[in-house]
Amino acid sequence: MNFAQFRPYDIANGTGIRCSLFVSGCRHNCPGCFNQDYQNFKYGEAWNQAIEKQLQEQMSLPQINGLTLLGGEPMQNCEGLIPIIERLHTYLEFNNLKKDIWLYSGYTYEQILADSQRLELLKLVDVLVDGLFIENLKDPSLAFRGSKNQRIIDVQNSLKQNQIVEHIL
Repeated sequence: MNFAQFRPYDIANGTGIRCSLFVSGCRHNCPGCFNQDYQNFKYGEAWNQAIEKQLQEQMSLPQINGLTLLGGEPMQNCEGLIPIIERLHTYLEFNNLKKDIWLYSGYTYEQILADSQRLELLKLVDVLVDGLFIENLKDPSLAFRGSKNQRIIDVQNSLKQNQIVEHIL
């Protein structure tokens, strides 16, 4: 898996101060996409142990609230992301660190549930911002999303209750 960018400190893509990992590759091709370069699956550099170590070290810092996965399209990078996030969960649990994981996807929650590999990745995250960016629904006043169709979903409660539970900011 390639990644386009790793931001060790980010306040734009979720609550609090976060690490943000932008994966490479997206087939949605949304009009008005602000990360067009990231649509290429070969853009950026290959995931490696050095960047994974940097991610873990950043996540250890008390001022970091969590990790945000975006891109590109994380749900089109399940094969690469699932083992990375599983290792991160193991690292966090071993070090008794409570951090959340947000994921931005052009797929809706319902579409993700219908795909076993995407569901496997979804189960590893806490918050999902779902839905394609739709340019004519763009609203800069929305917190942590670009267009009005997108939802901010509490993943773990939604899975438990078998219905969508919106994340409370």
